Amino acid sequence: MLVRILIPLMILATGFGAWKWLGIPVEAPKPAHERTRQKLKTERLVLTRENYPVILETQGTIRAHHTTTITSLVPGIIQTVNPCFEDGAFFNEGDILAELDPADLKAELTASESRLARAEAALAQEEARAKQAKLNWDDIGYEEEPSPLVLRVPQLKEANAVVISARADLDQATRNLDRAKIRAPFDGRVKTRNVGLGQSVGGTTPLGEVFATDFAEIRLPLAPDQLPFVQLPTRENDAPVNVTLTDALGDPARLSGATWQARIVRTEGTLDEDSRELFAIARIDDPFGLVSNNPELRIGQPVRAAVQGTVLKDVFVIPRSSLRGINRIYLIDQAESSIKRVLVNPIWSNTETLVIRDGLQVGDWLATSRLPYAPDGAPIEIIEPHIAADSLQDSTAESSSGS
Repeated sequence: MLVRILIPLMILATGFGAWKWLGIPVEAPKPAHERTRQKLKTERLVLTRENYPVILETQGTIRAHHTTTITSLVPGIIQTVNPCFEDGAFFNEGDILAELDPADLKAELTASESRLARAEAALAQEEARAKQAKLNWDDIGYEEEPSPLVLRVPQLKEANAVVISARADLDQATRNLDRAKIRAPFDGRVKTRNVGLGQSVGGTTPLGEVFATDFAEIRLPLAPDQLPFVQLPTRENDAPVNVTLTDALGDPARLSGATWQARIVRTEGTLDEDSRELFAIARIDDPFGLVSNNPELRIGQPVRAAVQGTVLKDVFVIPRSSLRGINRIYLIDQAESSIKRVLVNPIWSNTETLVIRDGLQVGDWLATSRLPYAPDGAPIEIIEPHIAADSLQDSTAESSSGS
């Protein structure tokens, strides 16, 4: 009987307790604006105006400014090839590169000397005959002047012409004998040699190809958007443009750091039909280091070129790493210590810097640290570079320990 009374009482007590618990009012959540906003940390750069020298980056291949094919002016057989006529050998102007067998040329010289001697003897005889004809005319007592035929003037002219021709033949034979020694036309270097000992050559046979070593040239392409930033020489008296060359054969990080100085001395008269680029011709003095002891440049070697452009005056120069998105940077509102997103229009840029003329003010603070998300008005905290480095090391250590 007691059990039948307790069961309903327990059910009523449980229901009353549940009703009381459900009736407790729920505390309303705090508004979002009352939450504490986390401050972003960044380094800053105080903007100032300065003059910025533009450097145009391009590349090209070293080429010889003067290349020629050595030929023999007289036919003959190669008798001697000197060491300075080997592939890659250097030579000076006037050096003997090779020699032909001079036997036939010496014989021709001797024959020319003989012909000249006979012609001079014939001329002397004609002069004597002409003098005798004049004496005979006077002895006879003619009053009129003798005619040219009487004085043997035509015969004298013919004999004199034969002498002149014989002297010309002798000069030609002398030159041909001298041409048996094939000489270098300028200071240069051998690219290829095409003949060997005992080979018969003619007057137009190519003996080898050589190029000058006093200076080399490089053809540098400049894009249309680079042209407004450099004053290129177009006439002979225009000032050259300085260029610094570096080797482009290997990994830039492993190069020795050798540089060469060049000068743009002229430009080509037309744009490239495909790329619309203008090619500037730069000159490198003493490319093989024969006089200056500079590192050697080789014909056909690719190089990178840094062309000295114009100086942009009164501009802002900022690091490219501070760019956020397309032409957007983050400035710091100094009064509110908050982010201000600004669009800029760079007038010049490269892989490291942006150059801006308008849209900024002297004394503006630029946020230079990488911020993943920074809306307008986000609170900011300025940190010093060494603090930023410590924070980066701590985060790196935490990532390493977590992994």
